[in-house]
Amino acid sequence: MISTALLAVGLVLIVEGLVYALAPSLVESLLEALRSLTENQRRNVGVMALVLGLILIWVAHLGA
Repeated sequence: MISTALLAVGLVLIVEGLVYALAPSLVESLLEALRSLTENQRRNVGVMALVLGLILIWVAHLGA
């Protein structure tokens, strides 16, 4: 269980690191776009990302 959690955190850090390493200006643009959203809109984006992540994990689990 702990190894699975560590794997998940490691994969997230790899993806985050790649974004910052390969496209730092894109990150700046994204942060500016997020600042222009209301708190409720940011919350909705977060919920959508959460749901998408859960769906991806579910689909990956079905294939295993």
